[in-house]
Amino acid sequence: MAALIKDILKLHAASQDVVVRGWVRTKRELKNLTFIEVNDGSSLTGIQCTFDHPQADLSTGASVEVHGKLVPSPAKGQAVELAAQSVTVIGKADPESYPLQKKRHSFEFLREIAHLRARTTTFGAVARVRSRLAFAVHEFFHQNGFQYVHTPIITASDAEGAGALFQVTTLNPEEIARSGTAPDYQRDFFGKKSFLTVSGQLEAETYATALSRVYTFGPTFRAENSNTTRHLAEFWMIEPELAFADLNDLMRLTEDFLKFLLNTVLSDCEADLHFFDTHIEKGILASLKAVLDSHFTHIPYTEALIELEKAAADTFEFKPVWGCDLQTEHERFLTEKVAGGPVILSDYPKEIKAFYMKLNPDGKTVRAMDLLVPRLGEIIGGSQREDDLAVLEGRMRELGMNLHEYRWYLDLRRYGSVPHAGFGMGFERLVQYVTGMANIRDVIPYPRAVGQADF
Repeated sequence: MAALIKDILKLHAASQDVVVRGWVRTKRELKNLTFIEVNDGSSLTGIQCTFDHPQADLSTGASVEVHGKLVPSPAKGQAVELAAQSVTVIGKADPESYPLQKKRHSFEFLREIAHLRARTTTFGAVARVRSRLAFAVHEFFHQNGFQYVHTPIITASDAEGAGALFQVTTLNPEEIARSGTAPDYQRDFFGKKSFLTVSGQLEAETYATALSRVYTFGPTFRAENSNTTRHLAEFWMIEPELAFADLNDLMRLTEDFLKFLLNTVLSDCEADLHFFDTHIEKGILASLKAVLDSHFTHIPYTEALIELEKAAADTFEFKPVWGCDLQTEHERFLTEKVAGGPVILSDYPKEIKAFYMKLNPDGKTVRAMDLLVPRLGEIIGGSQREDDLAVLEGRMRELGMNLHEYRWYLDLRRYGSVPHAGFGMGFERLVQYVTGMANIRDVIPYPRAVGQADF
């Protein structure tokens, strides 16, 4: 195999013979010299190749194989270039129709050609950062004794209780419509109503109560009719679960986890992050380093509301009152104005949190926590889980849930129940935070949203 361009660029120019394979980013001709930049996606920058003979099929977007000698480069910003001896066009790209010519394209336009946008500088950088972060997730949990569990994509349980579910069925909707009767789900493939999962948490809890520390990292789905820059219908979730752990253990894990990810990406994706700092969101490097160097502030929800209520009346679009679910503007105010850094909020009102969260002695709040970071707001949400069978059953009845459908989940409290806790992190929100990309649809290869399921 030919070496990757990222490795070739690290070599010392000593007239070494090398082979470069990739796609032409730019081409220019000067007298009897032709210059092309070839990029194979392995690094932010490509390598300049020069040759002294014309090539009719050589144009932006074409795939090429270039043989030549590595020599010092007189151009700024690069130590070496390739003095080409031969260039072979592997796949042509018609310059009249190829949509990625040398000019700035809007992100909206690039979403329409998502199958080609990874060839651009911005989306190549997003892809590399996303890849490194995904690997870092596995590295962190492996180093801390967690087992990786693959939880089901198809489920009959709604972990969040929100009801925004994509139904999975093999029943013929046209036949049901013609019959005029309600569908008989006993005749369906799974014999009951089934859905794409919104979370792997409940199933991860079952393995945590056997293996002590587990995590799941996979696709999840929400059928929310939301057409914003912050929502996707299909996204990836990171969900660790720890047995024999309380909320304090979880908060320590949360801080260690985020700092590990940031340290990794700052160390291993330096060029890509400098690109984002220069071209996407200025100051993002300093912002990430500040989080890495900070101690996270812990604030109970009730105290946070007091701080928010002190703010001027015109500070917020949504007035903060005890019992409300905090808006992004509130979260950013707490991180940027009150704490001057990351905040872990805890002990939320039970009415705005899920059924499985452990009830505090006051009967009004639960052992929940959210990690808030400057610029973004919430990036991680979690809780200590309710491990008392009677309390959990009471909470579920209070919410009108069918206990029989969750009998397997309740068994965890019947047989060897232990204190346990876990959190969820939307992976795309993490990538957004690290890159500064404004729209969440630009940090996943093929976004799925309302009315959008192309490619």
